[in-house]
Amino acid sequence: MTATDALHRALDGRGAERVLTLDAAFSGLPDTAHGGSVLAAFDAVAGRSGPRELAGHYLKRVPLATPLRLRVEPAPDGCRLELFDDHTVLVSGGVTGVRAERAVEPASGHPTPPPPLDDAMPLPISAGCFACGLDNPLGLAVSLRADATTVGGTWMPRPGFRLADGTLAPVALTTLLDEAAFWLGALATGESGMTTELRVTLHTSAVAEGPITVSGLRSAVQARPADARYWDTAVAARDAAGRLVASAAITFVAVRGAARRLVTGMLAVNTPDVLRHVFPAYVR
Repeated sequence: MTATDALHRALDGRGAERVLTLDAAFSGLPDTAHGGSVLAAFDAVAGRSGPRELAGHYLKRVPLATPLRLRVEPAPDGCRLELFDDHTVLVSGGVTGVRAERAVEPASGHPTPPPPLDDAMPLPISAGCFACGLDNPLGLAVSLRADATTVGGTWMPRPGFRLADGTLAPVALTTLLDEAAFWLGALATGESGMTTELRVTLHTSAVAEGPITVSGLRSAVQARPADARYWDTAVAARDAAGRLVASAAITFVAVRGAARRLVTGMLAVNTPDVLRHVFPAYVR
């Protein structure tokens, strides 16, 4: 089974009420679905092609291997979606088409920097994460880096992310962008947390055989004046020819103290120096 197979099997039903049961392979933070995988499920339900914007407002943790209700409502040029557990909305969002003039520039308006060089500081990885996990057979196995200017990296698509027409599965792009945004927020705050508002624009299809670069400027990460826990980031992905294939404006919310648990688990696969670079208050 590949990641695209698992995402397809996660969805059940038709019409306005569906069921979404995300495989444990789609893990982000411990016991939580990776934000990029939920957004990709929204995209799969919408069934649109061409340039489009995927939006998700994450209100609560999305559990894995748990049947969740997915409500789908038609909307002008797209659809609205809400993901529920038994009683509570976990994620609300939608998928809409993008006008041609908007499909060629990053949604955030920020320039796309090149990713850090190969000798830049590596960012932490984990065992099971869908984006970076060493032991996740369905995951991307991406390794991101950070320098004084940029967070990002170059990822070579794995076979499980190739669609029948030879293009790259959208779940790869939504996950890469979300992962980079998380580390931009963590580096800005020294805290763990979660990405809570995701707005990803898929500008064009990418070929699944060439490298994809993802990057975001650290200087573009800004705290919201009304609530300094929330940090807005801008990230983008380009193909081997330099074409912009996806961009995102993603909000990271810092949760004080959450890094303590995360660091404890990550020490099994990262050196203290790597973790200290991001979470200095939690690593001796």
